[in-house]
Amino acid sequence: MLRCGLQRATRPPNRLRDMQNYAAPAQALVAEMSAACAADPTRAVAFQGAPGANSHIAALEIFPDCLPLPCYTFEDALDAVRDFRADCAVIPIENSLNGRVADIHFLLPESGLVITGEYFLHVRHAMMALPDHGQITEAMSHPQALGQCRRWLRANGITPITHADTADAAAAVAEAGDTHVAALAPPIAAGIYGLVIIRDDLQDSDDNTTRFVVLARAGKEVPVGDVPVMTTFIFEVKNVPAALYKALGGFATNGVNMTKLESYQRGASFAASEFYADIEGHPEEAHVRRALEELAFHSKWVRLLGTYPQGRARVPA
Repeated sequence: MLRCGLQRATRPPNRLRDMQNYAAPAQALVAEMSAACAADPTRAVAFQGAPGANSHIAALEIFPDCLPLPCYTFEDALDAVRDFRADCAVIPIENSLNGRVADIHFLLPESGLVITGEYFLHVRHAMMALPDHGQITEAMSHPQALGQCRRWLRANGITPITHADTADAAAAVAEAGDTHVAALAPPIAAGIYGLVIIRDDLQDSDDNTTRFVVLARAGKEVPVGDVPVMTTFIFEVKNVPAALYKALGGFATNGVNMTKLESYQRGASFAASEFYADIEGHPEEAHVRRALEELAFHSKWVRLLGTYPQGRARVPA
C-alpha cells in the first residue's frame, strides 16, 4: 500500500478521457497500464503524459512499487485520485528554466485534494531514433524540451518539430518509421518504444530541475519538529492600498521564510489578485501560526493546500 494519503474504499471508476491523440505504441501501453491500475487502484499513482514522460519517472522514483497511471491532462490525473482510480497523483508545478508548469492554484482547490509531498527531478533530454536510423535532420518534442536544447539543435543543423508530449514524440517516431526523424525525450522512453539513444544529456543547461508535488484525497499527519516541512496556501488580498504589504508583514516580523509567492487573476474583474505561496514551517509552530493569523486578518480568505516534508533543504543562495 502506498503512503501518499489515507486509504478509502474504491468506487466504480468514471470513463477515462479518450487518449487516441497518442501514437499507437503509447496507446497500447496506456491500455495495459490502466488495466493494471484498475485491478489494484490502491497502488496506482496518476501522472500526466504518455508512458516515458518525466512525470512517469518521478512517480517511479517517489513510489518504486507503484502502478503508474498515465492520464491525458492534469485535470484527468487529479480526477483519477478524486474518483478513487488512483491513490495519489504526481504533478509538476514549476521548472527551474521555464517557471510555472501546471496551474495548480486553479486545479487543486477545485479538486478537493491536498499536497502530501514534494520531489525534485533533474530533467535530462536524450535524442533517440529508430535502430536503423540514417542522418537525423529533424527532432520532434514538446516546445519546452526543444527550447531547452535549441543551441545544440542549431549547432547540429537539426530542425525542431513541435509535438504535444515528449514521451509521445518517441512513440510517434517509433510508429512513423522515418529514419531521418528523432525524438527528444527522457532516456527511459527509448527502451519503452524500441528506439536507440543517439545522444544523451544534450540540454543546453545542466541546471534543469522540475519540482513535483504529490496530491492525495487526505493529508498525512506531520508532527511538529520531526522533519523540516513546507506549507502551501492560497489567499486573496483585500482591494485596498498596501493590501499585500500588510498581508505579508507577519511573515517578516515572525521570521518565517517564504520561498515562493506567485500572483494570478481569477475571472475578468482585475480588481484584486489571488496568490499562491510556499513557506518553510508548520502551521502549529507558534511563529508560523502568528504569521498566518496576520495574513488572514488582512485577506479576504486563506486556504491551506498542505503541509508536507521538504523534498530538499532550502539553502540561501
